[in-house]
Amino acid sequence: MEAVIQRVEKQIQDILAANPEHFLVEIKVKPTNNIKVFIDGDNGIGIDDLVKYNRALYKELEEAALFPEGDFSLEVSSAGLGEPLKMHRQYVKNLNRFVEVTQLEGQKTEGQLTAVDETGIVVEETVGKGKKAEVVKHTIAFSDIKSTQIQIKF
Repeated sequence: MEAVIQRVEKQIQDILAANPEHFLVEIKVKPTNNIKVFIDGDNGIGIDDLVKYNRALYKELEEAALFPEGDFSLEVSSAGLGEPLKMHRQYVKNLNRFVEVTQLEGQKTEGQLTAVDETGIVVEETVGKGKKAEVVKHTIAFSDIKSTQIQIKF
């Protein structure tokens, strides 16, 4: 499966090269030859772009005869809010949004993502309520992060 993932990754990267604001997040291939490609954009990604990428990649996979029996399915979608952040560009894109960060040792931090650099992130957490509320800044290295989820606040 690793060879399939590498081949699909090269093909989708070539397709995405025409639009540098869009980027590959992840590729998953199931044993049933179900290929799932997750794409994101610095300013989001529209359904029209996803359809265009799906058609182009499907055509290339057919022509490459990666699956000689032609027995594969392809899904190209956005990373989605329910998916954890996986790439540095996703952190930058989601600056000032509320996140929940789970660290490797299990500690969870909820707050606003206020800074991102090459080594980690800063999350500002409001502790307490009213006049006694204070903002605590947590600097978390990428190497200490198990997962980061966007939190929807209403």
